[in-house]
Amino acid sequence: MIIENTGLNGMRSDLAHLDESAEKLGFVRWQWEYRRATYDLKMHDRASGNDYFLRISTRAVEGKLEKPDAILEVEHVYIGRATFPHGMEYESPIPQPILNAATQRAQELKQLLA
Repeated sequence: MIIENTGLNGMRSDLAHLDESAEKLGFVRWQWEYRRATYDLKMHDRASGNDYFLRISTRAVEGKLEKPDAILEVEHVYIGRATFPHGMEYESPIPQPILNAATQRAQELKQLLA
């Protein structure tokens, strides 16, 4: 599920600042290559026992990811349910408390990057 209206789409930051800001909020830069990086935040729903991941997809618009001064642009913010053994399912409904927490965390990241 793509989360609309976070204000993050199109924001730019250098890699070092984005890594630091995301880490403060509990995100981990998981998937990355020379031009793209994905920041994930694991969220657990106690009611269902399911895990969800708030995922922020970025692309380098200047430089390469191995350099801290590379400029990244946020492309998408989305959330999905973790599936066994290591997958993501983006079509399931997201419990409202998880969606609210994800939206709040996205807003916090936006403030740190502004």
